[in-house]
Amino acid sequence: MAAAASTHSLSFAPRPLYSPAPPKPVNTLTLSLPRTQNPSGRSTSAPRALFASQLPRRSFRAAQKVAEPDPKAVNGDEENQITEDKSDNKVDKKDTPAMKMLIQAYKKAILDGDEKSVCEMEAALCAAENEKNDLSVKLTEITAEIASGKDRLLRLKADFENLRKQSEKYRLNFTSDIQEEVVQSLLPMVDSFENAKLLIKPETDKEKKIDTSYQGIYKQFVEIMRSLCVSVVETVGKPFDPAIHEAVAREESQQFKAGIVSQEIRRGFFLGDRLLRPAQVKVSTGSGVVKADSATEDSIEQPEEAADPAEDSTPTSSNS
Repeated sequence: MAAAASTHSLSFAPRPLYSPAPPKPVNTLTLSLPRTQNPSGRSTSAPRALFASQLPRRSFRAAQKVAEPDPKAVNGDEENQITEDKSDNKVDKKDTPAMKMLIQAYKKAILDGDEKSVCEMEAALCAAENEKNDLSVKLTEITAEIASGKDRLLRLKADFENLRKQSEKYRLNFTSDIQEEVVQSLLPMVDSFENAKLLIKPETDKEKKIDTSYQGIYKQFVEIMRSLCVSVVETVGKPFDPAIHEAVAREESQQFKAGIVSQEIRRGFFLGDRLLRPAQVKVSTGSGVVKADSATEDSIEQPEEAADPAEDSTPTSSNS
């Protein structure tokens, strides 16, 4: 049995040289079956010649071996052995159950020498290989499209966020500009209220009632201005700031030092952090500067006064 198993091998006949005149030769598959003994004691052999299919054969993971010590060994040339092609696309480690069944049926058909089944199996395997290659190409394309789609999505998100910020900034600026225009149109009314408050001096009860009503209206107007985030520029007692103050005069002051605002001529206003109108003020020059100037003026005038009596004495002496 060992000798018989060792002679059981699968080999392919070498391909003839290519010649353009005669038709293409057909590859033959010679299958040598082991010699077995029938009940009468005679050994018989059943050699068969199989015609190989003209379809290209796909590579397999392992070789088929038919020897008794290792039934998965297959003998033959290196070109015709069934091995995995390393240059092909990588196949998953776990084949699908349908593919395993197809490979097992293909092995069985080769061992049984079923030419028709072998051709059908080879055609099915080639179709599966082509389908797998097509699916691999489609998978690569879909993966590239997904990556490109993700990149476009991130760009669109960034553009949308920038647009949202710009729209919000534009809206705030537009609202602030409208408020600024409205408040600036109301500032002359504030000046009129302030001037009227300084000029009106109620004496009778009727005049006091009118003044009270007037002050109530002005107070309500001030509350509306505060609701619009309008605030007053601080002036008296604060250092002069050319960014928010407009100096209209400089005056001597016994109360404030030099460079301090001593009097407010017209109020200034803020709208939030923006300056609507600078305040018109008078700035103190201090008390020492004016006194020093007056002392120098007195010293200059004294010689002139001394010269006048001398001139008067000259004509009197001549008359005498």
